[in-house]
Amino acid sequence: MSSEIDFSQIYEEFKPKILHYLSRLTDQQEAEDIAQEVFEKASRGLKSFKGESKLSTWLYRIATNTAIDRMRSPSFRRSSEHTSLDEDTRTEDRNVWTGHTKTHIDQTVIRKEMSECVREFIDRLPSDYKTVILLSELEGFKNKEIANILQVSLDAVKIRLHRAREKLKKELNDGCTFYHSEQDILACDRKQSPILPKIPD
Repeated sequence: MSSEIDFSQIYEEFKPKILHYLSRLTDQQEAEDIAQEVFEKASRGLKSFKGESKLSTWLYRIATNTAIDRMRSPSFRRSSEHTSLDEDTRTEDRNVWTGHTKTHIDQTVIRKEMSECVREFIDRLPSDYKTVILLSELEGFKNKEIANILQVSLDAVKIRLHRAREKLKKELNDGCTFYHSEQDILACDRKQSPILPKIPD
């Protein structure tokens, strides 16, 4: 009975976090189904959980693997709906698109101003890069925890995260113009694609 009580507590605490993470990794509609599957797996596996890693990393490992399996399935289709990133306040101090450090207030403002735009560019990243960016920059996991979640070496995480940040930064710089507003807030405008002359018939 204690395992049932423990699981209900785990479900209550982690369901919103896992669902939020999955909605970024996939989309809101898929996230609901995947989250259900994640907690079914967690419920079955709780008795064999030995505490060799933190409970959160264990749950995120199940969530990541389940989401990756779903995304690889032929039936998976990405939704056009975009989930705002501005709900999360645990982002690291490093700005992923400029590389500069920033204060907590700056984080909140920048996230509100550019969350949709950034989300679109994150969505375009290869799945390995997207996953590591979400776990690090948006879920706030340390590199060692990410290595545990993804079941890869710490060096592999560092390399993948560096490459993901560089690629995201390049894509953002190519696709957006960054500037400071009159209130000295960092903002961005989407660069317009050049309008090509119509080819005569």
